[in-house]
Amino acid sequence: MPKVVVVYLSASGNSKAMADAIVGGANSRNVDAKAVNFHETRIEDIKAADAIAIGSSTFYYKMLPPTEKFIESLEKAKVADKVGAAFGSYGWSGETPIMIAEKMRELGKKN
Repeated sequence: MPKVVVVYLSASGNSKAMADAIVGGANSRNVDAKAVNFHETRIEDIKAADAIAIGSSTFYYKMLPPTEKFIESLEKAKVADKVGAAFGSYGWSGETPIMIAEKMRELGKKN
């Protein structure tokens, strides 16, 4: 059974609600999925997964700094070759999902 880890950073609970919805949809399609707050995420779980989804809220037109540091930690841990998705919550601008997707693409590039 394919596995996906849905990592989120939620300032007001909206990104968590989205992560839970993604997990519900994945589970309904026979995918072993779990949502994890990025503070509680274990690199071993990500390495064991087939896919990772990362989500965060947008704050002042940027992703939250801990989200960016988390993605950079994935690069240091040599986590690549995963199917990826980005999501986020926002009230007015919404740049974070695009920024997360770009960072995830960079993570998957081979040198």
